[in-house]
Amino acid sequence: MKTSVFFVSLALMLSVISCNTSDKKAGTAARVDVSEFLGQWTLDIEGGTVGWLEVRQEEGYLDADLLWIAGSVTPVANVFLAADQYLVVTRTNNLIRKRDDAGQPLRTHVITNWLEVRKDGAEKITGYLLTPRRNGLGVDSTSFTGKKLPPMPPAPDLSKVKYGEPIVLFNGKDLTGWRLIEENTTNGFKVVDGVLVNDPVQPEGQPRIRYGNIRTEQEFEDFNLKLEVNIPQGSNSGIYLRGMYEVQVMDSYKRPLDSHNMGALYSRITPTVSAEKPAGEWQTLDITLCDRHLTVILNGVKIIDNQPVYGPTGGAIKSDVFSPGPIYLQGDHGKVMYRNIVLTPIIK
Repeated sequence: MKTSVFFVSLALMLSVISCNTSDKKAGTAARVDVSEFLGQWTLDIEGGTVGWLEVRQEEGYLDADLLWIAGSVTPVANVFLAADQYLVVTRTNNLIRKRDDAGQPLRTHVITNWLEVRKDGAEKITGYLLTPRRNGLGVDSTSFTGKKLPPMPPAPDLSKVKYGEPIVLFNGKDLTGWRLIEENTTNGFKVVDGVLVNDPVQPEGQPRIRYGNIRTEQEFEDFNLKLEVNIPQGSNSGIYLRGMYEVQVMDSYKRPLDSHNMGALYSRITPTVSAEKPAGEWQTLDITLCDRHLTVILNGVKIIDNQPVYGPTGGAIKSDVFSPGPIYLQGDHGKVMYRNIVLTPIIK
C-alpha cells in the first residue's frame, strides 16, 4: 500500500512541477492569491451532474470539503495552491486488490483522485477531476465549472412568512404531474389504493433493472411541503427539495442521531432529536424551505429548526440555489410509500 501511495503522490508532484516549469517558460500566467479560492462553490460537472466545494483557510493550513455527484459531503485528503496559479484538491479511497481464503484483504491500494481548480473571473472557477483507472492503465478526466455562493442570509422569521394556495402534488389516482427524470430508466412508482408506491424489485437471475427517480412537472421556489410516508424495514429513499436538497427517508428507528437518519438533510444537517416511528408505520413530514434555511417537523416533533442549507446534497439535478426547482422522489433505492403530498408556496 505504501508503494502505491508513493507512486500516485510522485505522479501528482511531477504534474505540478511540469505545469510550474511550463508556466515559467511561457511567462504569461498571472499569479493568483489563495484567498480567491476561499468560500463555497457549486459545481456543474461534465455529464449534467452536480457537486459542491468549500475551501477554508485554517490556522496555518488550507482545508476543504467536497461533494462530487453522489454520496456525502466529505473532508478532502489534501488541498494546496500550486505554482501560485491553481488549487489542487485530493481525495482518496481504498481499493482491495486481493483477499485470502477467509475473505480478508491481502493487498490494498490507496487510489488518489485530484481536482485542478483554476479561477475564471471574480466569481467563477473551472477545472477537472483526474481519476486513475482501476486497472492502472491510464487516467480519466472529468471537467467542471463552478460559481461562488454568496454569503448566507439571516434566518427568516417564519412567523411573518406569507403563503399562497396549497397545491396537491399527488391526486391519489395516477402519476399526473410527475415524470421520470431520466427517460431511459424504469419507473417503479405506481398507485395502489390511493397510495404512491415505489417498489424497485430486482428479479433473481436476470439483468439488473435501472430504476429511475420521478419529479414534479411544476417547479417551485420557497415553500412548505407536507406529506405522509411509510418505510418498510431496512428501506431507504429521499425527497429532494427544488431538485437540490435531499431530506432523508429511511428506516432509522432507534439508531443513534446521524446526518443520514430519517428527516435529516442528507450528510449536511443532523436532527437534534430522534422522532422516527418503527418501520411499516405511517409517518408525517412537515418541511419548510425559506431563504436557504430548512425546518423539518417529523411526526409532530421539530428536528431541524430553521438551519442554513449551505449547498446541494448528493444526487442533486441542479446547482443554482436561487432558481425554482422540482420536488423529486428517489426511485432507485428501496421500497417506500407516500400519500397526501401537499405543497404550499411562500409568497414574497
